[in-house]
Amino acid sequence: MSRFTTRRAALSPVAVFRALLLLGALLIWAASAPGARGADRARLEAFLEVTGFGVALDSIALSASNAPAMLGMEEGVFGTDWSRIAEDVFDTELMRETAIEILAATLEDDLLVHAAGFYATPLGLRLVETENASHFDDSGVAATEGQEIIADLVQSGSERITYFKRMNAAIDSSDTSVRAVQEIQVRFLLAAAAAGVVEMTMDEPDLRAALKADEGQMRRQMQMDALINTAYVYRDFTDAEVLTYTEALEDARMKTVYDLMNAVQYEIMAQRFEVLAGRMAGLEQGQEL
Repeated sequence: MSRFTTRRAALSPVAVFRALLLLGALLIWAASAPGARGADRARLEAFLEVTGFGVALDSIALSASNAPAMLGMEEGVFGTDWSRIAEDVFDTELMRETAIEILAATLEDDLLVHAAGFYATPLGLRLVETENASHFDDSGVAATEGQEIIADLVQSGSERITYFKRMNAAIDSSDTSVRAVQEIQVRFLLAAAAAGVVEMTMDEPDLRAALKADEGQMRRQMQMDALINTAYVYRDFTDAEVLTYTEALEDARMKTVYDLMNAVQYEIMAQRFEVLAGRMAGLEQGQEL
């Protein structure tokens, strides 16, 4: 066994509180009739909390830092106004409200209860607590230590790498992440051009073709980055726990839940970047792209 798999994460007071919150949520689900609008919202708000999806949505705000680079601009080009505008555009309450609206129309109760049921377990609570913390870790440690963990696992011939690959494949079972990132880029660039932030030198079909040409390389890089990040995030969980989580994610119902959550997250990102493009117009004169 790898030296990175021997520690066991303890359940913190925060996680205990989450367990109590989840118990209340389950009581709501049990007592609520399908179609009751108020109850549906309560279930969905609880779903965001107990699965950690709400925190994942909040972390979308961190992607705003990539916006200038996506337009070929230097970081910091927009000065001190950038943080204020980014915080306003990527408002966490607004993003959660959008998610709830979409989920209310698309997430079936049996899938919601199944996902929440797994994250109600002691392992599920610890996983969510760990994942929530990882969303806001921008220290760069994850990439460095994650690579070291992978190298150690390869050397020892550990099955953990296989579990991690299976886990990531289950989370993105429809292989939509690359196409979604491309779509976000296209919508952002077109919105920025329409707002006069940049001057486009190619039309939309040519832009999509250019991104398509790099799709294979992008997919390989995203898969490697995901593997490294997964190795780091779950470093304190045992092989048996990682396998249990992997098998839970491979359940057809959980795959459906994650496909939906991915679609919601990517759509919110695209919407927010389009809004950001319009707000950028008042900060910087257009430049050629």
